[in-house]
Amino acid sequence: MEKQVKVLLAEDDKNLGNILKSYLDAKGFPTVLTPNGKEALNKFKHEDFDFCILDVMMPIMDGFTLAKEIRKLDKKVPFLFLTAKNMQEDKITGFEMGADDYMTKPFSMEELLMRIKAILRRTQAADKKNSSNIYKFGKYTFDYNRQLLMINKEQHKLTSKEAELLRMLCENINDVLDRSVALNKIWFDDSYFNARSMDVYITKLRKYLKEDPKVELINVHGVGFKLVVS
Repeated sequence: MEKQVKVLLAEDDKNLGNILKSYLDAKGFPTVLTPNGKEALNKFKHEDFDFCILDVMMPIMDGFTLAKEIRKLDKKVPFLFLTAKNMQEDKITGFEMGADDYMTKPFSMEELLMRIKAILRRTQAADKKNSSNIYKFGKYTFDYNRQLLMINKEQHKLTSKEAELLRMLCENINDVLDRSVALNKIWFDDSYFNARSMDVYITKLRKYLKEDPKVELINVHGVGFKLVVS
């Protein structure tokens, strides 16, 4: 049996939101409805979602800002924008941000469902190509599924949290991994206690990565960490 696709729906129009949620639920896409971007972001931080439908014009946090924040947490989750505007600039902005599709209100439920399924076919096919979860950087090979970090003939067996943290670093190679993003994604909370715990894991990873001088795990003061490969 295939895994159900869980949808995050951010829509401030209560009637449309409830109609969309009921329709998607009935079609086998369990959907969580939120009335603004801030609540949607909080849901995304604490639950796993496979697809996002984001209204552009929302109170508190608009859809474009929400999409940027979601992309910091998950670079791969597909999303589709909804808008009442039929403005070319909005569509260009949406696609530049990595949107998989864009629909202008009003639209038919059937067309929305077809677009969701088309996006999922594309993204799931791409995921299958990368399903090995093997990352190569410098002289290292990191097998996420087996939680192994390898260099030459040496292997380091990582804990689950070490593996999760290293994967996030690998997915942001030479870019800063925001401290709070990592804490919320791995520890589900960015409290002081968890931050100290993460520092311990960073120290352990740094020790494992000392064997290749071209690989460095550095602190970016007040922001997060960066896996630098020269």
